[in-house]
Amino acid sequence: MALKERINLPGEARTWYGELPVQSLYTAGDAGDRFLKTLKEKDQFMGSPCTACGEVYVPPKLYCEKCMAELKDWIKVGPDGALESWTEVHVGLDGKRLAQAQLVGLIRLDGATTSMVHLLAGAEPNDLCIGMRMTPVMKPAAKREGAITDILHFRPK
Repeated sequence: MALKERINLPGEARTWYGELPVQSLYTAGDAGDRFLKTLKEKDQFMGSPCTACGEVYVPPKLYCEKCMAELKDWIKVGPDGALESWTEVHVGLDGKRLAQAQLVGLIRLDGATTSMVHLLAGAEPNDLCIGMRMTPVMKPAAKREGAITDILHFRPK
């Protein structure tokens, strides 16, 4: 399809065949970096509370998404929390089919008002339920890298 041709199907507008050599680097940012360092070095989950509206963000943020207040304070949260939702994933981040399906859940850590996404293990999908208590399983302290993968997964408590 040439660029000046009329588009007859919606998919034609979003499809460009070929390869684009793109590389990117995602950084955790100031708040994320501090969160991950604290998790690695002190084995503590931290949240950023908004004194203006009461939200407690995990992972922490620098500004409140609801009222745009600057978030300067940090508080300990978790490490346990409640399962808010989950799904079974059959395709990896690389777009390839996984050899074995993975469970991914939204966990609201105790003391937080927001949820974090992470892998789940130690239960079958039919055994999970909303509100189920979850606890993190961490890498051994000596093997932590200051990455979200320092949390291996969450499992039922």
